[in-house]
Amino acid sequence: MKNKKILVTGAGGFIGSHLVSYLKNKGYWVRGVDLKHPEYAPTQANEFEIRDLRRWDDTLLAMRGIDEVYALAADMGGMGFISCHHAEILHNNSLINLHTLEAARIQNVDRYFYTSSACIYPEYKQTETNVTPLKEEDAYPAMPQDAYGWEKLIAEHLCTHYREDYGMNTHIVRFHNIFGPLGTWIGGREKAPAALCRKIAIAKLTKNPVIDIWGDGEQTRSFCYIDDCLNGIYKLMQSDFHQPLNLGQDRMVSINQLADIIADIADYPIEKMHIPGPEGVRGRNSDNTLLKKVLKWEPEISLEVGLERTYRWIEEEVKEKIAKASDKKMAIEELKTSKIFSPTCK
Repeated sequence: MKNKKILVTGAGGFIGSHLVSYLKNKGYWVRGVDLKHPEYAPTQANEFEIRDLRRWDDTLLAMRGIDEVYALAADMGGMGFISCHHAEILHNNSLINLHTLEAARIQNVDRYFYTSSACIYPEYKQTETNVTPLKEEDAYPAMPQDAYGWEKLIAEHLCTHYREDYGMNTHIVRFHNIFGPLGTWIGGREKAPAALCRKIAIAKLTKNPVIDIWGDGEQTRSFCYIDDCLNGIYKLMQSDFHQPLNLGQDRMVSINQLADIIADIADYPIEKMHIPGPEGVRGRNSDNTLLKKVLKWEPEISLEVGLERTYRWIEEEVKEKIAKASDKKMAIEELKTSKIFSPTCK
């Protein structure tokens, strides 16, 4: 089995680059494909190709000689990005997933792994902070909040129909807020854990305890560390389960609590300044009942342990960026804010 050739799309991104390393360490031959190389560490892929999967010709070339596909490529980011770029996200991700799945069918790949998202769940089930954990069947009647969620849901159906109509061995996972080192932490596409780690690292370095938090900070989420995510991905890909499956922690915390945990790790007390900004749904948590049943496993790494590792890495990144800047004061100001977020976005 280990002599199979694997394609990881989105291999220049956070989860994709980690997944390439994970599969290589298990002895697989891996081709990584993305629009860009990994930003924070060299790829471990046997081959890494710069390709645009919105283009059919590029997708066919990426798929050549491949036995298994892990489809992670997507135009995505945190709430500051996905709440402001609906048309771009829906257009780009639709093309990526339509092309990748069809190219895999033509290539007769053995297994196809599609990475969906908790963003597919209906907004009407996520209106309270103390939200009931979301089960897989809660996806319907459908009403995702953003274009990102709608496209992910359609792609889930596409995978299901390709399995029913063409016999493709497809697997579908719904990620719940994956975080860890070597991920985007600046520029507007970063998610809450990375953004808060950056803000608190800057607060500590500048001895200014005030950090911005979008909304009142009482919105709730669960957060899953990258190592658990990789183990879950691999276990699901080796299983005979083909329906969508949650993959995340089932411990829910508020954004305010998340900030306090990171501040404790940094050993630096903070003052929260709540400002207008995209908040997403009011509350979201993963019901892991089916995950435990199907995989006989659940995520094991605590939020505190994962954040400790993530914060230490981001703090060093912040220090390095400031140290290299010719104008350190300007560099600090740029690090404090997200460049993509616009206050006019809902």
